[in-house]
Formats: sequence, C-alpha cells, structure tokens
Amino acid sequence: MENKEKRLEQLTDLQRYVTQSNGTEPPFQNEFDQHFEEGIYVDIVSGEPLFSSTDKYNSGCGWPAFTKPIEALVEHTDRTFNMVRTEVRSKEADSHLGHVFPDGPKETGGLRYCINSASLRFIPKAELEQQGYKGFENLFD
Repeated sequence: MENKEKRLEQLTDLQRYVTQSNGTEPPFQNEFDQHFEEGIYVDIVSGEPLFSSTDKYNSGCGWPAFTKPIEALVEHTDRTFNMVRTEVRSKEADSHLGHVFPDGPKETGGLRYCINSASLRFIPKAELEQQGYKGFENLFD
C-alpha cells in the first residue's frame, strides 16, 4: 500500500471526515446515492475494491446501498448516538465506510450496506483494466 498520509492529503475535508473520523455525509446530497452505472466502488483512501454496481440498489435511505461487498469488510459494534449498529470499515486503509443493517432485500440475503459516497471512488466497467482492476471484469458477465 502506498503512503497513506500522502493519499489522505489528497482527500476533500468531507472525505477525510467520513473515512478518518467516522463521519457521515448528508443523506440524499451525495455523489453515489442515485448512481447506477456499471462498475465497482473502491476505498477512496486505499483503492481496495469494495462493492460492485451489480449489488447496488435504491433503498431510499439517502446513501448508496449494496446487498453485499466484493470481499468481506471489517465489522465493529458502534454504540454512538444511543444506538447499537454494525459499522463497516475497509481492511487495508481502515476507512470508515458506513454501516450494515439487516433490513435489505430478503432475496439477496437481507443485508443493506449503507455506505457514505465520500468513502468511495467509482471505477466504470469500461475503465477497469486501464485503472488496474482487470480481475473484476467477470463481475459483469
């Protein structure tokens, strides 16, 4: 993994707040809530693949929602704001991504990964190979 500090310097204030301070961006006012182009979503800090557009759906919650990650994420119990939730973080960069809830579509396993757009970078399907993600083209077969 390249120098994390250098990558963090390139983030916007919102991206840094979300990924490094467990922040949350405003609902319905973020880049990927209503984004449904084919491709993958990667960690804005490390570039590690997180989610595929094939597992994205409109949950109506105001943030991008996915039924499953590409690979397992790190989960922690989050007891902030007088709630008990399951926080999800990236493995490589330990970026705060969002939370996972058990109210997703039953036909796909019942999970809803509610993720902050500010923690993600989108790689269009047509650019996977060019941007170093060739192995993920099979997600769209």
